Amino acid sequence: MERDCVIAGGGPAGMVLGLLLARRGLRVTVLEKHADFFRDFRGDTIHPSTLTVLGELGLRDAFLRLPVHRVERLDVVVNGRRLSPVDFRLLAAPDDFLVLAPQWDLLNFIAQASRELPGYELRMSTSATGLIVEDGVVVGVTASGPDGETELRAPLTVAADGRHSTLRPAAGFEPIEWGVPIDVLWFDLPAPEGPVPETLFCLGASGFALTIPRGDHWQGGYVIPKGGFETLRAQGLAEFHRRFAATAPFAASLIGAVDDWDKVKLLSVQIDHLAQWHRPGFVAIGDAAHAMSPVGGVGVNYAIQDAVALANAIAAPLGRGEDLTGPLTAFQVRRERPVRSMQRIQRFIHDRMGRAAKRQRSPVPGVALGLVRALLPLLRRRFTRLVGLGLLPEHVQD
Repeated sequence: MERDCVIAGGGPAGMVLGLLLARRGLRVTVLEKHADFFRDFRGDTIHPSTLTVLGELGLRDAFLRLPVHRVERLDVVVNGRRLSPVDFRLLAAPDDFLVLAPQWDLLNFIAQASRELPGYELRMSTSATGLIVEDGVVVGVTASGPDGETELRAPLTVAADGRHSTLRPAAGFEPIEWGVPIDVLWFDLPAPEGPVPETLFCLGASGFALTIPRGDHWQGGYVIPKGGFETLRAQGLAEFHRRFAATAPFAASLIGAVDDWDKVKLLSVQIDHLAQWHRPGFVAIGDAAHAMSPVGGVGVNYAIQDAVALANAIAAPLGRGEDLTGPLTAFQVRRERPVRSMQRIQRFIHDRMGRAAKRQRSPVPGVALGLVRALLPLLRRRFTRLVGLGLLPEHVQD
């Protein structure tokens, strides 16, 4: 089957890229190995930069009519002191807030908008299993789906199939991993009764806890040293409850709902990157090219920025049947800088958190906290842009 582009992976990067290329009149097939998008514990933060992209596509208002939760600022509690380092109201309207929405709602929304475009195809329950290579050039993929094995040939194959990519090693690419000293435990908490200040995270000598509102419930998180889950399990749920409650006192009455370790999911935090993102006929984007950590909740949004930048770079030459080496090189150069810079920031935060978790100390000493509080009025706008827009926000080109 001949297409202009085959995209492996129906996550945010793959789905947005498919939409963008189909809008430009290209024949696109997106392969998603699952039967639906309903999977939990995925990035649910839709940052202002992504709202801007949806606006440029004419989809912003329709997306915001979904049952989403708007957040105007992100508060944190450090050593018992509440800070507001990020205030999205400082950004230009109308994209001056963050949205919390289940990722399946975003993906279903993008799928519905894409299906209206001629040339677009989404194959669910279909896995990309390998690459078709001729004379050193990737010319398509092999796939397995409800109708059995098939081949899809295209001038460009895109690996958007995540940090455990199947196509990345098939292309001969091996990620360079940066050691991360922490893992995160994820669990659901009941929504509190009555108004409670929205708090992204709390940190102190007792640990690092996350409390993310998700409509009718909260998503809770707790940072532990890398490989420390079994040690914590051996100490018992009561100790886990004690640590979480000491770190986030306003949520102490909620943690009892986690009454079985089966309700706790371990996220092994990982940061890596490819030295080379592309080869003739092939490119990797999103987590397949650079796995981000949960710090800042930027992974989904950086993946979408990759999709926008790639579509801007390749849509015209791909439609004309031109060689893509130059556009793919330019794409990697453009996106690699903000990605690597954000990963360095994440690694710095991880190192502080990891050392503090091992010593059961706050990663922010009292003197440092006092300095941060004093400088926060001067830094708030920069923090807001870093989290809300990223280091190089992309815009849709027609």
